[in-house]
Amino acid sequence: MIGWLILACEIGFWVFILLGLFVRYKLKQPTLGAVLLLCTPIIDVLLIVFTVIDLRNGAEANVFHSLAAVYVGATIAFGKSMVQWADNRFIHLFGEGFQRPAQPSRQPHPSRAKKERLGWYRHVLAWAIGTALLGSIIWIVDRPTATDTMLGTARSWTIILLIDFIWSFSYTLWPKEKLQQ
Repeated sequence: MIGWLILACEIGFWVFILLGLFVRYKLKQPTLGAVLLLCTPIIDVLLIVFTVIDLRNGAEANVFHSLAAVYVGATIAFGKSMVQWADNRFIHLFGEGFQRPAQPSRQPHPSRAKKERLGWYRHVLAWAIGTALLGSIIWIVDRPTATDTMLGTARSWTIILLIDFIWSFSYTLWPKEKLQQ
């Protein structure tokens, strides 16, 4: 059940984003569009509340319960950049007088190292929020044997974060030469 709820929240997140942008640019109602965009955090709160309720009602924590916290952490950390990305595309499609967003260069460049570092910093923020939520859920539910999976998720995510650190900072430590044309 919780897996379907996470899927519904992910779909709901993008529905509110797309609907908010559509209303802002196509229907030319920026206030209503902003209200719809601001509804996206409500989806995250509901997801965590439903996860806690499910676990408090006796469910054993599984990967989907853990993914709820991971999803919320990632949404908070990466949500603004995802909305900006979508906003840039909508401006191009529905805004008047706006040019197509610039395509990122595929060639190695010092700005790539900066972009990778910033991505890792966002990942750290997502990890901090997600693991804090995992810990909070474990504490609220107060059934250690039922929430072991959540601790495992936190450990695995920490390993992934360390691997991402090595990958992201490799662009800084070993910059690649600009490709010859």
